[in-house]
Parts: sequence; structure tokens; C-alpha cells
Amino acid sequence: MKQQDDRILEYLDEEGRVSPSIIASQACIDISEGHVRDRLLMLWYVDFVSSMHGDLFEITTDGMLYLDGRIDAANRPVPTVDRVFRNRRSQAI
Repeated sequence: MKQQDDRILEYLDEEGRVSPSIIASQACIDISEGHVRDRLLMLWYVDFVSSMHGDLFEITTDGMLYLDGRIDAANRPVPTVDRVFRNRRSQAI
């Protein structure tokens, strides 16, 4: 997990369902929309966010538990780029 991931999760926890472009422009994390989208896919792979209709993401219960320190990210699947995109194609988020 990266510091950016924590900030994305915190923003989703505060704001609810949002798009990567909103996160990039308003979450004060100073990364591009494309990078936010990539991080969201990594967070989706470890089940910390879910993809909603269209381009919206929201934090999951596991994501909230992670923020509360009740889930250790080290015990989650390791999200490599290949795994994330292969899984994404098969699940079509």
C-alpha cells in the first residue's frame, strides 16, 4: 500500500461514490487522474474499493476496516499490474 492509496481510501470514506477525475482534482494528493485510476484498480483487486455503475468507485467494508487499522494490507493478495488487468478483463469492471 502506498500513501496515495490511504488518501484515496480516506477521500472515498468521506465523500462516498466518486470518479477518478474528482479524486484527482479534489483529494489534495497531487497525482493525475490516470494514476488515481491505476491505484483504484489496485485497491479494487484487494477488495478495498468497489466499482459502481460507470466510472464511480466506493470504499468497501474491508477498505473501512483497513483505515481503522483492523485489517493489515500485508495479508491481502499482492496486486501486480498483470494480475489486476488480467482479473479486470475477466470480471469486466
